[in-house]
Amino acid sequence: MVVCGDDGLAHRLAAELRGVYGEQVTLVVPPSERTVRPPVVGRARAASAALLDRVVNAAVGRAGGGAGATEPAGSVRVVETAEATEAALADAGVERAGALALVYDDDETNIRAALTARRLNPRLRLVLRLYNRRLGQHIEELLDQAATLATGADDAGLDASTTVLSDADTAAPALAAAAVAGTTKVVQTDGLLLRAVERPPLRAGQTPPSGLVTLALLSVNGHEPGAGDGSENAEQAPLLLPDDTTVRDAGNRGRVVLEQVSYAGTSMPANRGGRGIVPAFGSLFSRRLRWSLAGVVGCVAALAVALTVVTGEHPLYATYMTLLDLFAINEPALHQPLARQILQLMTGLMGLLLLPVLLAAVLEALGTFRSASGLRKPPRGLGGHVVLLGLGKIGTRVLTRLRELNIPVVCVEADPDARGLATARRLRVPVVLGDVTQEGVLEAAKIHRSHALLAVTSADTTNLEAALYARSVRPDLRVVLRLYDDDFATAVYRTLRAAHPYASTRSRSVTHLAAPAFAGAMMGRQILGAIPVERRVLLFAAVDVGGHPQLEDRTVGQAFRPGAWRVLALDRTPAEERRDGAAREEPATEEAYDDTRAGGPTGWVWDLPDNYVLQKEDRVVLAATRQGLADLLGRRSRERAGA
Repeated sequence: MVVCGDDGLAHRLAAELRGVYGEQVTLVVPPSERTVRPPVVGRARAASAALLDRVVNAAVGRAGGGAGATEPAGSVRVVETAEATEAALADAGVERAGALALVYDDDETNIRAALTARRLNPRLRLVLRLYNRRLGQHIEELLDQAATLATGADDAGLDASTTVLSDADTAAPALAAAAVAGTTKVVQTDGLLLRAVERPPLRAGQTPPSGLVTLALLSVNGHEPGAGDGSENAEQAPLLLPDDTTVRDAGNRGRVVLEQVSYAGTSMPANRGGRGIVPAFGSLFSRRLRWSLAGVVGCVAALAVALTVVTGEHPLYATYMTLLDLFAINEPALHQPLARQILQLMTGLMGLLLLPVLLAAVLEALGTFRSASGLRKPPRGLGGHVVLLGLGKIGTRVLTRLRELNIPVVCVEADPDARGLATARRLRVPVVLGDVTQEGVLEAAKIHRSHALLAVTSADTTNLEAALYARSVRPDLRVVLRLYDDDFATAVYRTLRAAHPYASTRSRSVTHLAAPAFAGAMMGRQILGAIPVERRVLLFAAVDVGGHPQLEDRTVGQAFRPGAWRVLALDRTPAEERRDGAAREEPATEEAYDDTRAGGPTGWVWDLPDNYVLQKEDRVVLAATRQGLADLLGRRSRERAGA
């Protein structure tokens, strides 16, 4: 396996392949003296080899009990080069490699290297990290077509495949869900929606609802990040994919269940959230101006009624005469009754008062149209919203997810040229431009009335400082931090929990969530997505039953291995009509997956009976742990099974 990258994802991916799957890995990174990893509490990156060994050792330790826990089966070779040129790829052994992951932070660099690698080895399995999702679909099709033409093999017989993934898209649902209590964790790809939701512990005498698949049991102590990694809280660690007996005996543990599976299009209507070009009529004028206009209209109506009473004219005629007097285009009321003359003078005075009101209305309307394409400020009285810190790649995706869930958001960004500002402007989301470390910035975002703070900048120190300052303003505020280092995240969590025992704190690492999906794609399967369970990760993958003796000719109940993998669904779509590609970004609206659970001829069938026998030609969706998928689908495990 060859991994090329210039940030923390490359190191975590290499650690995943070596520590969990036991693969031989060649890591291609820039020279250590040129590139500095984003700081972890102000500490610069050490040499590439030393950093890799530290991350690998941590991964092997977390994989405790697996084949590589005591003695790593794979090895790592580090190649330092400034660019992934043809010579560098050849030196890394791309011609002999089984898979290549290109996880540079720049899309153009990844595409250029992918085209070169496909020419060097047409049968190479490619995994690309691209932020541009639409471009990724075209690149995926182009590279697969080039491999087919170069080898002369059809798509079914060619082992080479191209998978385009985005670390931002992988982590965004988890970050968005962590910011809002009770929000479901969603994995959406290729028109398929997997939705998991946390359930509180069952009360005494309460039975668990039927028909719900329990994916995990949460730790007893409530989201302790150290649980499950060999710490003193290991006995209270979250249990992934427990069996029915363990679920019944869970006691006071919360659980993560698969609540619903269905096709889902865009959650928000097209005009929801002020996305239209023309603002709503009510947003054109302020409340004070609307009351002023209503007062003028009421006075004119009263004058028209008074004129009807005084002159005895028809109400429509009296209204017409009042409007003429209002606009000063009527004849003076000479030689007419005194009451008529007084009414004319009062109507003329009302016309003078109407002029500034009309001028203010015009100016406000023009200002509203001009600001429709600009950044909005947090409105007065805003409360119960999520304060999103950072509008980079991750922050932009998280913002989109939150708005799809119809959650009010206020963004804070220090860079006036950040890529996410265009998205915020399009969604008409309020933005505060300023450095969050400066006093008054979080106050401008209404942090004292917010529901949660979601800090997703690339600097751990900035996220931590924002969280500490927000907690000083509101000790019970829900806080979600994006932190790279697991040990640092554990220390931060425990300290914040001790200082604020009644507040909710979560820590998430983008590379920690994304690395299993990238590693899984390199092993040759279609990863649908991942959801976090505290500090662990549960993967969803679409797998062909053929070639896996642990699944083939076994019933669904027999194929279930607690703590490793579980069959969730069966794809009844004919093989020639199936759509491969875990990175499909926008589900086609004309597609509809079968969610009737009636076992129709096509589509996904859920709630499979335990006695259903899996056939060689079947394709299933699995929920699995990282080590479980490594044992099921890794090349070494298949060799052991064959022996």
